[in-house]
Amino acid sequence: MSKAVRVGVVGAGSIALRGILPHLAMEDLSDRLTLQAVCDPVAGRAEAAAEKFGVERAFIEYDDLLKHGDVDAVTIASPIGLHYEQGKKALESGKHIHFNKTMTTTVAEATDLIETARRKNLRVVVSPGEMLRPHNQQIKKLIADGALGTLVWAACGAAFGQYHEKESIRQGGDVLSNVDPSWYYRKPGGGPLYDMTVYALHALTGILGPAKRVTSMSGTRIKEREFRGQMVRCDADDNTIMVLDFGDNMYAMAYGTAAGRVTEGFHGSYFGTSGQIVGLTLNGEPFDYPGADFARTAPTLNQGNQWLLPHVVGPHRSQGTQEHHVYEDIMQLVDWVREGKPSVATAEHGRHVVEIIECGYRAAETGVTQTLTTTF
Repeated sequence: MSKAVRVGVVGAGSIALRGILPHLAMEDLSDRLTLQAVCDPVAGRAEAAAEKFGVERAFIEYDDLLKHGDVDAVTIASPIGLHYEQGKKALESGKHIHFNKTMTTTVAEATDLIETARRKNLRVVVSPGEMLRPHNQQIKKLIADGALGTLVWAACGAAFGQYHEKESIRQGGDVLSNVDPSWYYRKPGGGPLYDMTVYALHALTGILGPAKRVTSMSGTRIKEREFRGQMVRCDADDNTIMVLDFGDNMYAMAYGTAAGRVTEGFHGSYFGTSGQIVGLTLNGEPFDYPGADFARTAPTLNQGNQWLLPHVVGPHRSQGTQEHHVYEDIMQLVDWVREGKPSVATAEHGRHVVEIIECGYRAAETGVTQTLTTTF
C-alpha cells in the first residue's frame, strides 16, 4: 500500500486530545497518513475534536465510523474494557488496528483478536512499544553481556496517585476539557495494572523474556475518589503486588498500587551478583545508550528519551506535544501497512502482558500460583 493510510481515532478522551490527535494532525505526515475520522459517545465531543484538529468526519457511534468513515485503520483509544469488542468489530470490518494499552483484559480475548487478524491478513500493533526505546534495548544488552554478573531479581511497577483526577484536560467547562476519569477506577479494565504497570511489564518482559508463573495479592484499597466535587465509586483493584517467575529461580516483583513507588518511574530495577541497574543508572552512574547525549538536551530526560523514538522528529518534538510514544506506536502500524515492515510492538507481546495481569488477579483470588501459557 503506497498511498496514505486513512486513520480513524476511536475515543476523543484524554490520550487522544493530548497526544494522538495533535500528532496525527501535523502536516509532515500528509504523505503517509490521513486523519480521516474520530468518534466519541459524549455529545459534541467528536465534532469539537474534528473541528480543532482538522478531521474530516466525526461520529457519535463507533459502528458508524466503521461503516461510513472511509478508514483503513483505527487507533483504539477508548476505555480498556471496550477494547476487545471494538477491536473485534474493526477486524471483521477489514480494518488494521493500533491498540492503546492495554490490548484487552483477558488472554482469551487477545488470542481471538490475533487469530482473527491473521485469518483476515490484517495488521495489529499494541502499545506500549517499550522495546522501541534505546535505553531498554541497552539494558537488555548489558544484562546479556554480564554487566550485572548473574541476574538474581528485578522489580517494576507504577502507582495511580491522583494523576487522573488532577489532569488539566479534566478541569474545564467544555467537552474538550471536562473528560471524566471514572472508568479508570472500575471493572472491567480499570486499575493501575492495566493503565500504568503495563508499561513496566512490557519493558520487563521485553528485557528478560516471557515470564513463566505469577502469584499475587490484590484488592481495592481506595473505595471512593472525588472528582470535581462528586464521589466516584471504585471497584477495580488498585493495590496489587505480584511475584513473577522467569525460570531457574530468577524472580521479579511487579506492583500496581494506589500510591507510592519503589522504582524509578516506569523503569525497572535489575539486581545481579556483581552489579545493579536502577532506572537509567548502572551501579549508581548513568549508562550510555544510542542517543543518550541528545536526549539529555531536552527539558527533561523522559521527554528526551521519547525524542529518540524513530518517528518523533521535527514538529513532533515541539514544546507542548505529549504522548510521543503513542504516536510512535501508531506510526509503527502505518509503516507496517504501507511498507510491510512488522513492528516489535506485537500483539503477541501485548497478549503475554495481559495474561500476567489476568493471572495475577486470579492468583490473588484463589491463593494458587498461576502458570502462564503464552509467549512472544
